[in-house]
Amino acid sequence: MVRLHGDLVPIKFRELTATELDGYVNEILTQTQQDLFSQNQDLDFSYISKDGGRFRVNVFHKHTGVGATFRNIPNKIPTMESLQLPPVMTKFCDLHQGMVLITGSTGTGKSTTLAAMIDHLNSTRHLNIISLEDPIEFVHQSRRAQIVQRELGTHVPSFAEGVRAALREDPDVILIGELRDADTISMAMTAAETGHLVLGTLHTTGAVKSIDRIIDALPPAQAAQTKSFLAHSLQAVVTQALVKAPDGRGRKAIFEILVMTRAIAKLISTDQTHQILGQLQTGKDYGMQTMDQALLDAVENKLIDPDDAYRYASDVKKFERFVTDSTILRAVKIA
Repeated sequence: MVRLHGDLVPIKFRELTATELDGYVNEILTQTQQDLFSQNQDLDFSYISKDGGRFRVNVFHKHTGVGATFRNIPNKIPTMESLQLPPVMTKFCDLHQGMVLITGSTGTGKSTTLAAMIDHLNSTRHLNIISLEDPIEFVHQSRRAQIVQRELGTHVPSFAEGVRAALREDPDVILIGELRDADTISMAMTAAETGHLVLGTLHTTGAVKSIDRIIDALPPAQAAQTKSFLAHSLQAVVTQALVKAPDGRGRKAIFEILVMTRAIAKLISTDQTHQILGQLQTGKDYGMQTMDQALLDAVENKLIDPDDAYRYASDVKKFERFVTDSTILRAVKIA
């Protein structure tokens, strides 16, 4: 199967036997990876084909045998302009310290957005940038900045250890591929508080959920400290979704954006994160917007498919008048 513009489409090819697939997978694994895979461990790694194509790979075991998922990584790093990222995100790249989170579901382009931000920093500022990835995806060539890319399992044992080591390597910017556990979040907070710009990702579907996830991930005894960090050092949260274009031949990234203000900082400190959404709705002058606002604007400007936008919306009533396939109205309501 291949995912084309968000939809899974069968490849016109004969069915592979379990033995064939096992052989194809082992052909691209190193001996160390083969040993780990034979112990029923899933593997994440990057693979460069003979023709130069680069892929992010996950191989795994399932009840019918071996499985594998390949994600194509373009050789050319996209720019912020080519991705049509909101202008406020350029300002996030100009920050000298604090934390900026890029969030969203799996497969929504978080790595691509971060690659464009790193490329912008690389083109405009003299910095020492250390990225920690699992695995390395886009490969950056140092220009104005020095970029050091390190891979989990190859160069560092974990994100937390990578951040700990990075703090001894005179960084200006630290990119963390995923804030996946309490140790990593704690180390990322330390880095952001000590004068570094930290860029990281979370698998969350909204700015408020991202803040709550960080608070919940750390021990209750550290809750006050975590809220204080978020109020003072969190600079922005960007949540993105990929929504189909009107002709179905592509997808466009749509963004929810939170920019830290005194009002939002106070809501975090006083356990009123549920009110942050209201700040996003009225924070246009700061570059803020909710996902629904961004979706509605894109629908009205005919930039995205209204039916797909309806599926991503929280307040679906605002989108019902744009829907062209009435069957999805019932489907979403039942879900």
